[in-house]
Amino acid sequence: MKDKKRISNFIKTLGPGILFASTAIGVSHLVQSTRAGANFGFALLPFVLAALIFKYPFFEFGSRYANATGTTIIDGYKRVGKWMIWLYFLITIGSMFFVCGAVGAVTSGFLQNLFGISSWGIWATVFLFIFCTSILIAGKYKILDSLTKIIGVVLLLSTLLAFFLALVKGAAPMKEDFIAPEIFTDKSMLFIIALMGWMPTAVDLSAWSSLWTIARIKQTGYKPTMKETLADFNFGYIVTAVLAVCFITLGANVLFGTGQTLPESSAAFAGDIVGLFTAFIGDWSYIIIAIAGFSIMFGTCITVFDGYARSIERCSILLFQKEADVQHQGSKKESSKIYIASLLIVALGSFGIIFFLGTQLKSLVDLATTMSFLIAPVIAIVNYKLVTGSHLKKEDQPKLWLRILSWLGIIFLTGFAIYYVKIRFFN
Repeated sequence: MKDKKRISNFIKTLGPGILFASTAIGVSHLVQSTRAGANFGFALLPFVLAALIFKYPFFEFGSRYANATGTTIIDGYKRVGKWMIWLYFLITIGSMFFVCGAVGAVTSGFLQNLFGISSWGIWATVFLFIFCTSILIAGKYKILDSLTKIIGVVLLLSTLLAFFLALVKGAAPMKEDFIAPEIFTDKSMLFIIALMGWMPTAVDLSAWSSLWTIARIKQTGYKPTMKETLADFNFGYIVTAVLAVCFITLGANVLFGTGQTLPESSAAFAGDIVGLFTAFIGDWSYIIIAIAGFSIMFGTCITVFDGYARSIERCSILLFQKEADVQHQGSKKESSKIYIASLLIVALGSFGIIFFLGTQLKSLVDLATTMSFLIAPVIAIVNYKLVTGSHLKKEDQPKLWLRILSWLGIIFLTGFAIYYVKIRFFN
């Protein structure tokens, strides 16, 4: 009976971790990790694992803070000072169009490839954005939660199947004159920093876990224990880590040393990556590869739209509404209006980025990921300060090992940010 209740409670808690995984397993995995494997083989795997390990605490802190306080970590930024909310708000505004533009461009490419509608061109992106915004306006968290759980099962099964098929097939033969690229050159390090910037995703998106944790509690009416909330988050994080390794392996097995390169435009990237994997594994695997690619990117597209809209909504309430309304999380009607307005702004701005810069997928992705990496140390320090503050009960604060990992993570993020500035602007 006790086990049955424990499972029931975990099912009520389950959701934010899957949303986090769906957000992460997108451009960083399908595009960046595949490119890492294709260009460097397994040489960049240690960098990917380092990013996953050293960034872990700061994502976990979002879920931890929400469970401990019943508020989002964005509310916690107010404890640091109003300047921190403004900083987070400006960071969000400054990066969301590039991030959503990159995600939307790749998703549109896989949509066109899967359904054979390449003739639609930009109209496929218009349809995709209208579909995503309509779903979120109509159902908000409830539909998002249900939809991503379905997508999550599809993407996990199809991706793992493609991965195991590639393992069985073995590595593609290398060209005889192939010379592996050097890692420790300025050009390679710029790519590595961009890769780590979104591995598993940007540190500033740690606030989304807290937003979704609060939304899940409101949806179910169940307040989970700290252990249950962290179990949900850890499940999602482990999935993102496993699939990152899968995509590096796919890139390495299928493309490394073959002389084939991945294109920069979104539609061409989707078509080529599906075509290359299909040719390598066998024509019969086309539908598996195509479904895996689209489900991964569609899940990411809809969750980043929601995450950015929720962040703008909460920042707006904290910055521009009266204290009494803030204490009540903003009036429900007013909050809904801000969410819808934010969602429309995200969609329209991101479409503008695709319309004008859509042919430069690689540059768009690298710009967004690098921006994320450079602001990561600030978010990391503030998140750590909040979960170790006196307003959290001792039992809700991170253990010593997690504090140590946090310090190492801050050093890791700061060191690479400084290194990037050096090679980018002073060499």
